[in-house]
Amino acid sequence: MFVPINSKLSSFGFFISIIHPTFINFIMKKSLNFLLLCMISIISAGTSLHAKPIRILVITGGHSYKTVEFNLMLASLGDNISFEIAELPAAFDMFLPENRGKYDALVFYHMWQKITDEQAKNFSECISQGKPLVALHHSICAFDDWPEYFNIIGGKYFHKPTTVNGKEFAACTYKHDLQMRIRIADKKHPVTKGINDFELFDEAYKGYYIEEGVTTLLTTDSSDSNAIIGWTKKYGKAKVVTLQSGHDVPTFESPDFRKLLKQAIEYVAK
Repeated sequence: MFVPINSKLSSFGFFISIIHPTFINFIMKKSLNFLLLCMISIISAGTSLHAKPIRILVITGGHSYKTVEFNLMLASLGDNISFEIAELPAAFDMFLPENRGKYDALVFYHMWQKITDEQAKNFSECISQGKPLVALHHSICAFDDWPEYFNIIGGKYFHKPTTVNGKEFAACTYKHDLQMRIRIADKKHPVTKGINDFELFDEAYKGYYIEEGVTTLLTTDSSDSNAIIGWTKKYGKAKVVTLQSGHDVPTFESPDFRKLLKQAIEYVAK
C-alpha cells in the first residue's frame, strides 16, 4: 500500500516527540564522551610516535672500559633516549656555546685530568647555564687539580691527599669484584622510583669527598665503600645526578642499574 511521504514524516515526528528528553541528553553525552576519548587517543598516539628522544652526549676518555657492553647498556634505555659518544680531549669542543644545542644532557664516563683555563670555563659554564648531567663511576676520579669539578658533580675521589673546605682528605681506596647491597634511600624520588634494594657485583670506592647538602639517593653497607654511593644536586641551573657504581659488565647488564640510569637521565633532562 502506498503511504504518502507527509504521512511518513508525521509518523517520524510523532516518534521523536514521545522520546523522553532525558534519554536524548543521555545519548548526546555518551556520543560526546566517545568522540572525546577518540580524540585523546589520536593525540596521545601522535605524541608517542613523534616525541623527540632525549639526546645524551656521553663523555669518555682517560680510562678504558668494555665499549661494546657499555654501548649495549645505553642502547637498552629505550626509544626515548639516543646517545652519542665523544672522547676527551676532542670532546672539549662540545662544551663550546655553538655546540651545546646538539645534545640535551651529558653523561660522564671519563677520568680525564688535564684541562686548560679556557676549557674549564666553557665546561663549567655549559653545565651551570642549564645543561643537565649524570656522572658515573670513575668520573668522580677526574680532574684532580680542578676544584670546581668537585662542585659540579658534588663529590671527588682523591688520588693524593687533598684539602677541601679546610678538611684534609687522604688518598682514597678502591676494591674490585665486590658483591654489594645497594639500598634505596628515597623510594619516592624520580630517579629511584619503582626500584627496590638490589645487589651489584661492582667496584667500590672509599674515602671520597661528598658535598654537604646533596640529596642522597643510594647507600650501601659495604665496609669497602663510602656509605653514600648515589646523590643529586643542582649546579647553577642544571640538575646533576652522580652514581658511584658502573665499573664493568655485570653492572652494565643489571636491570636495576639500567633502570636507575634511565630514570636519572629522564629526571635531569626534564
